[in-house]
Amino acid sequence: MFNFRCIQKLLQYLKFFIFLIIENAFCIFSLRKKYFAGEIVLITGSANGIGRQVALKLAPLGVTLVLWDINDEGNKETSRLAQQNGANRVFVYHCDCSRREDVYEQADKVRKEVGDVTILINNAGILIGKKFCDLTDEDFEKTFRINFFSQVWTCKAFLPAMVACNRGHLVSTASGAGLLGLYRQSDYSASKSAIIAMMEAINSELHHGGKRGIKITIICPYFISTRLSKGFKSAKPCLFPVYDPEYAASRIVDAIKKEKFYLIMPPAVYLFGLKIFLPRKAVRFLESYIKFPESMEEAFGQKKKD
Repeated sequence: MFNFRCIQKLLQYLKFFIFLIIENAFCIFSLRKKYFAGEIVLITGSANGIGRQVALKLAPLGVTLVLWDINDEGNKETSRLAQQNGANRVFVYHCDCSRREDVYEQADKVRKEVGDVTILINNAGILIGKKFCDLTDEDFEKTFRINFFSQVWTCKAFLPAMVACNRGHLVSTASGAGLLGLYRQSDYSASKSAIIAMMEAINSELHHGGKRGIKITIICPYFISTRLSKGFKSAKPCLFPVYDPEYAASRIVDAIKKEKFYLIMPPAVYLFGLKIFLPRKAVRFLESYIKFPESMEEAFGQKKKD
C-alpha cells in the first residue's frame, strides 16, 4: 500500500510536470500580460546594441527610462532616440557597472532623483573570446565583474525596495553559453552560468518567502549581431541564426510583458540544456556539426599580419 501511494503521487507529479513543460514550450494557454505604463525601467549597457533597442521598444509604452552606461555619447543618443520614439521621462547616468562603488553610488542617485526602480534589465556584458590558457587573470576578473558581479550589485541595490512592496521584475541577460560551456568562452560561459544559477536561486527565495509579486526573466540567446559578437557568423544559420538586435529586443520585451521565466532563442539552444542526458561525445559532435569552433576562430582568433 505504501509503495502504491508513493507511485501514485509520483505519477501525479510527473503529470503536472509534463503539463508545465508543454504549456511553457508551446504557449497553449495565453500568458498574463504586464502593463508597462508608470514603470521605472533601468537598463544597463544602454548605449548601443540590445540595450538601446530594448529602450526604444519600451519608449512609447509609458515607462520612465533610466539609462546606465560608460559610453556617455552613445547613452545620450539612446536617450534622444527614445524621446523621439515617445518616451516622456528619460534619465541618463554614467555608470561603470564593473565597479561596485559606482553601481551603489548611481543607485542612490536614481532613488533620490527618479524613484524606486520597478523593472531592472541587466544587459551590460563583455565577451573576450580567448582560449583558457590565453586568458590572463585580469581577463577573467574583468569578465566576471562586468557579466556577473554587476548583476549581483544591481540586484542588491534595487531588489530590497521590490521586496518591501512585493512588486517588481528582474531581467537578466545571460546566454546560451550559460547552459553549455563553449569553445573560446571559458570565462564567458562561467560568468553566464553563474547568472542563471543566481537568478534561479533568487526566484526560489522569493517564491518560498511569499514574495510572488516579483517576477524574474532570464534571457538565453545564441549570438546577437552587436559589437560584442565581433562579426561572428553562424555556419548553420537555419538552426542557429545570429539575430538582429532589434528583433532580439522585441522578443525580450515580449517575454517581460508575458512574465516568462526563461527566454531561450533560437529554439535550438534548448539542445544545450540536454547535455546532462547525452554522452560528452554527442555534445562535441553537435559543436563540430554547427562548426562553432571554426566560427569562433574566424571572429576572435588571431588576425594575420598584413
